[in-house]
Amino acid sequence: MSNRDRLFGLTVVLLWGLNFLALHIGVEHFPPLFFAGLRFAVLAVPVVVLVPRPRVPLRWLLLYGFGFGVAQFAFLFIAMREGMPTGLASLVLQSSAPFTVLLGAVFLRERLGATKVLGLAAAVLGMMLIGWDRAQHAALLPVLLTLAGGLGWAFGNVGSRLAAARPEGEKVDPLHLTLWMAVVPPLPLFALSLAVEGPSAGAHALVASFSRSGWPALAALSYTAVLATVVGSGLWTYLMSRYPASAVAPLSLLVPVVGIAASWGFLGERPTVLSLVGGVIVIVGAFAATSGGRRRVTAPTPERSSLAAELTV
Repeated sequence: MSNRDRLFGLTVVLLWGLNFLALHIGVEHFPPLFFAGLRFAVLAVPVVVLVPRPRVPLRWLLLYGFGFGVAQFAFLFIAMREGMPTGLASLVLQSSAPFTVLLGAVFLRERLGATKVLGLAAAVLGMMLIGWDRAQHAALLPVLLTLAGGLGWAFGNVGSRLAAARPEGEKVDPLHLTLWMAVVPPLPLFALSLAVEGPSAGAHALVASFSRSGWPALAALSYTAVLATVVGSGLWTYLMSRYPASAVAPLSLLVPVVGIAASWGFLGERPTVLSLVGGVIVIVGAFAATSGGRRRVTAPTPERSSLAAELTV
């Protein structure tokens, strides 16, 4: 990975780490499913009107949008609303890294050697330690919901890689791909919000945000939609289109360092020692599981495409 791309990766780390503060503010004000839909809806309308749709198979765009947009944030926001600490959420969500490697091995035939298997085992052990610690001090459900969000992110990573893997000579604009990904989640998320949270909860919260006490929620919405989604996810998609998942995923493991520090400094959250130990095990294991590999992504072979197509069956 070039120095420029490493700098892009660190920019994503900073934007996504601080994004958890914005998510904390937003979820405190808005119903979680409605907030998840709203963060993408503010982008979807101008994207459909102004941005040309990338020439990628619709099934991979839908997989990207449902995995990264719907599953990840629906589970994450509900978990945070149910009491998942902001800093710990930024850590547990990085389960997407080993999940991505595992899915890449199964569907994209990326090599999974002994070191990666041991790393995956260590990451799972760390997650179990965090879960056990949470079960002693608070509800376990928010941790499980956050893990489900990490799995959704992993499926989104696979979708973005398959969408960006084009034959030689064909290029996919990573920003356009990211922006059109944002078109997928709003309707499913708003439908879920209508069914679960009721028809008026989101509307009342939105109206209340245009007040002297509600402006932080609007600021949080702006940050998560523009900086975290457009800039952060655009750079992430660019990196995923140029390098194997095993080369890019380790960067996401730095996000909880920023997230935990920010939540400690601004929200006063202090994770338990056992959770921090589990977090270190997760990061070390996930780094081992996602290390190695520097080959660039090329168009999928017919055999690889056939395996990947099973993802949408």
